[in-house]
Amino acid sequence: MKFKITEQTDSRLDHFLVASTELNRSQITTLIKDGLVMVNGLTTKAGYKLKNSDEITLNLEAKEETNPLKPKNIDLNIVYEDDDIMVINKPKGLVVHPSETFSETTLVSGLLHHTDTLSTHNDDPLRPGILHRIDKDTSGLILVAKTNEAHKILAQDLKSHDIKREYIALVEGVLDHNKGVIDAPIARHPKIRTKMAVVATGKPAITHFEVMRTFRDHTLLHCKLETGRTHQIRVHLAYIKHPVTGDPLYGTKAKILKDGQLLHAFRLEFVHPITKKVMMLEAPLPPEFESYLVTLG
Repeated sequence: MKFKITEQTDSRLDHFLVASTELNRSQITTLIKDGLVMVNGLTTKAGYKLKNSDEITLNLEAKEETNPLKPKNIDLNIVYEDDDIMVINKPKGLVVHPSETFSETTLVSGLLHHTDTLSTHNDDPLRPGILHRIDKDTSGLILVAKTNEAHKILAQDLKSHDIKREYIALVEGVLDHNKGVIDAPIARHPKIRTKMAVVATGKPAITHFEVMRTFRDHTLLHCKLETGRTHQIRVHLAYIKHPVTGDPLYGTKAKILKDGQLLHAFRLEFVHPITKKVMMLEAPLPPEFESYLVTLG
């Protein structure tokens, strides 16, 4: 795909391409970072100011050649596995599944290397086996379906809130009460597309919380999801003015941590889709979370 600037302009390269193609800003940014956008035969930055006579080339064919579902040998922390399901303790920093704009190493890459059996019940072909996800910089337990039968049953259990997902979160400030329920609808942020927000017209979202420990300027919380909206715990805790410590999107900017937010999915409780056995699995806090608690005394 090629473009030639035929008049004087002060438009940025990324803005021009978003307006001139069917690709969104995230996709354009990724193409530029990957060196698949050239101006006058040279790679450049997204903020490059275009000039009259500049020639722009997008190498979309090269992007399409990369296989986002390529298996990769990564060190999976498998908490449980049988012929039907797996439970993985995902480390902080690992994306769960690839997307149109992210095709680097993901949890799915590791799953494909580990097993030839993953469900294809998902409508999204980039998410084999994935029933639910947690954010890149959130650690903890993820339930994976290996067969379509298991996936179908577990997806229904998720929809009916029969799968219990519990988190430990360290938040800013000290709460006034020991337990509570946050019932506030969530939708895409009206102005910042990378964020979610409490919006009156959003989807119902309910988070239960209970204080585990109080520090001088922080509180350790046990949170239970009743619903599973994107960024739910992070949005809800920020909404009550106690954002997750280190959260780069919803937290205090001066307190952003190098490794992201201190939020860990520590417990999963569900009925096995095939054996009907009640399963309760836990994962301990990761070392960096424990270390931070030690610094708080």
